Amino acid sequence: MATSLDSHDQPKGPASNPGNPSLRHGGPTDIAVRLEGVRKVFGDDAAGRRVARLIDSGGAAPIVAVDSVDLEVRDGEFFSMLGPSGSGKTTTLRMIAGFELPTAGRILLHGEDVTAVPPYDRDVNTVFQDYALFPHMTVGDNVAYGLVVRKVPKGERQDRVTDALRMVRLEGYEDRKPGQLSGGQRQRVALARALVNRPRVLLLDEPLGALDLKLREEMQIELKSIQQQVGITFIYVTHDQQEALTMSDRLAVFNQGRIEQLGSPADVYEHPATRFVAGFVGTSNLLTGDVAHAILGRRGSFTIRPEKIHLGEPSDQAGDDETAALGRIRDVVYLGPDTRYIVELDAGARLVVTQQNLATTSGEALAQQGNAVRLVWKRQHELAVSDGESGPMEEEGQG
Repeated sequence: MATSLDSHDQPKGPASNPGNPSLRHGGPTDIAVRLEGVRKVFGDDAAGRRVARLIDSGGAAPIVAVDSVDLEVRDGEFFSMLGPSGSGKTTTLRMIAGFELPTAGRILLHGEDVTAVPPYDRDVNTVFQDYALFPHMTVGDNVAYGLVVRKVPKGERQDRVTDALRMVRLEGYEDRKPGQLSGGQRQRVALARALVNRPRVLLLDEPLGALDLKLREEMQIELKSIQQQVGITFIYVTHDQQEALTMSDRLAVFNQGRIEQLGSPADVYEHPATRFVAGFVGTSNLLTGDVAHAILGRRGSFTIRPEKIHLGEPSDQAGDDETAALGRIRDVVYLGPDTRYIVELDAGARLVVTQQNLATTSGEALAQQGNAVRLVWKRQHELAVSDGESGPMEEEGQG
């Protein structure tokens, strides 16, 4: 059964305030989870073959799923691990939970080495995408299940179930069955079942993946609100960049078992450190080699976000602090609130430009296909990026 798994019943300290500035530069006592040189290698067994299929390795083993990861997650923050399938993020989460043992390295929870400690003895709970509620049990009984197993007295159990359901805005649903609930309500029941055990760290493995887009967006806001209310550490795994950008205090971008960049959502989006991060977090425009030299006057790899580029007439002039490039609109994608223009540059590259449809109709936007244009952007938005060969990057001042 993939539901919520827990260990200790009572919290071991006061809930932290994620808005507390001390958490932004926290000392050793502020660290909820620390990974030190954590490495996970899957061999030529069932688990190894499963991972090999997941990352499309051609079945080769052994597979290095997580490669010497160092990470600190602060007490009381909403931390996301973002990356594509096979990047190592879920394996890392499973090692924190205790479902996988690291091949090398150490895992510490609030300063205690739990590397070899079984899941049921770790002060964490896990919520999975497949929340698997017991269909024959009521909502109240589902939430109370872990407390029953651990023989929590009935009166206290009822109070804690009521508090947990109130927290997820499901008061009065105690007697309903899971089949009478919407997808979002069932997800909130799974969350309440995890929170009722009062863990110090809550691990969430793509819990919104089964929901439709509108409900997923609503639950993103709700999850963040609940995290701020309870004040415990949330570690959230997702491949959805919008989820990570919307909810996180900080996030780590995983690629091929390593962390490529670590920082706040704004810093990772606005200042991607590598070509992979630039392309995975948002839409990326890359200028490299001779094209970069022709347009920017320097060689290397550079990224410019689509929304930073102005689409103008060929006669438009660039300012002293701007760069300009001539091109022609090859394709137009109308997206409702904004339009995406794919522009073939005379210098040989292709850039994507995104503009809000403040006064542009769909017909006017689509009619621009084939037009000659001049793209203009501020030089401050030309960001040099590496190929990702070095260690993970983190924003200055974020430790």
